[in-house]
Amino acid sequence: MSNTAGQYKKVIANCRSIFQKKGKDYGTAWRVLRVSSLTDQIFIKAQRIRTIQETGVNKVGEDIEGEFVAIVNYCVMGLIQLELGTNSMEEIPLDEALGRYDEKTNEAFELMQKKNHDYGEAWRDMRVSSLTDLIMMKILRTKQIEDNDGKTLISEGVDANYLDMLNYAVFALILIDEEQS
Repeated sequence: MSNTAGQYKKVIANCRSIFQKKGKDYGTAWRVLRVSSLTDQIFIKAQRIRTIQETGVNKVGEDIEGEFVAIVNYCVMGLIQLELGTNSMEEIPLDEALGRYDEKTNEAFELMQKKNHDYGEAWRDMRVSSLTDLIMMKILRTKQIEDNDGKTLISEGVDANYLDMLNYAVFALILIDEEQS
């Protein structure tokens, strides 16, 4: 039996630690970013992962695990921005940002548990490259929704796509950790 909940929480704790350390270094300067800019940042990270997966060449030297962590953290920032709005360029205190981080990752965790139940942990039989592709697809969907001013006819909104991308990135990090163990 897998320990998905424990593995998930371990990954999120690592992502949160990086978010907190960067928050101490930079504050919450990311508050200046529009949601569409955060979507583009996620795109850049996912595209780099995909390029490395396809070519096997990594000239920058940073591993893809760090890029998946960045996707998790950019998704959290996007979810916070959706909630707070981007009209203000005011930073928020780091402790407030961390509280919101915990709220958003708890929301993602609850969603993961529900979907994991219904899908029977199918992600465990997927390749990391397929999770990358799913993230890319969600990015393209998100960009289309953003280009439509957030309006959808039948589909979920930007927030649902961010939650899914966050969870796919966590799944990728779990699988990579299992491969390395």
